[in-house]
Amino acid sequence: MPIIITVSNLSKTYGSDFRALRNINLEIRRAEIFALLGPNGAGKTTLISTICGIVNPSEGKVAVDGHDIVTDYRAARALIGLVPQELTTDAFETVWATVSFSRGLFGRPKNPAHIEKVLKSLSLWSKKDNKIMTLSGGMKRRVLIAKALAHEPDILFLDEPTAGVDGELRRDMWNLVRDLKANGVTIILTTHYIEEAEEMADRIGVINRGEIVLVEEKQELMRKLGQKKLALQLEHTLDAVPASLAAYGMALSADGNELTYTYGAPDEPGRIIELLRHADEAGVRFKDLQTTQSSLEDIFVSLVREKK
Repeated sequence: MPIIITVSNLSKTYGSDFRALRNINLEIRRAEIFALLGPNGAGKTTLISTICGIVNPSEGKVAVDGHDIVTDYRAARALIGLVPQELTTDAFETVWATVSFSRGLFGRPKNPAHIEKVLKSLSLWSKKDNKIMTLSGGMKRRVLIAKALAHEPDILFLDEPTAGVDGELRRDMWNLVRDLKANGVTIILTTHYIEEAEEMADRIGVINRGEIVLVEEKQELMRKLGQKKLALQLEHTLDAVPASLAAYGMALSADGNELTYTYGAPDEPGRIIELLRHADEAGVRFKDLQTTQSSLEDIFVSLVREKK
């Protein structure tokens, strides 16, 4: 898949000698959904703002579809739509006027049909003549998204787009994101809702303390780093783990009613069969068996903890 954004050796240091970004190298593919995860203060917003040309890099380069964000700023920025965290809107303008004005800022000719399509996709059409100041917080968030899409960008940045909004907007947002991707738009999002990244993203990037910890295909990340857990609900209470099962690292619950085996996702199923055979030979009887796998949130927390 072609690369649309290239970040090379990017660092950002503020006047207080605080280094917000440290030697970031990253490539974003065209028409993918890329989720950038990290704790508060990790550098997510700084990285997005630098790629969008809002923050000047201290070192390194960023190219958007071949256009340098410093030397060819206008061409690079015209390809990008940005939905920021903050609800900054033109309070006294109507929805239609502010979205249309955003299109004009990028030198795009008037296209009422496109503005209508965007507003309808975000359930804003009935509010098109309302002043921004009269809208709810969720509706204002929709207007920000509409403004970002007004000039038909090839790349859309969503910085915590669903933070503090209702479930209806969240559903509308992700339906819109899927449609945009299907039409070739590249989506980069940061989110605290890790389950959304798990559902939506093609690739996951984790940033912590200004450094990229990893970038991985979502499914491959789950396969490589996810853990599975096998839990045996016992028919009879045990006082200790039988010696033949202790070799597997099985853990016994405090009440003696459950044995748990934790293993890496790549482990072969044959090992589970072997474990169950040993359990049977040891006279361990169970009335139920359950398997679970680590979520993306579990993986994220472990990665961030390792980086501290």
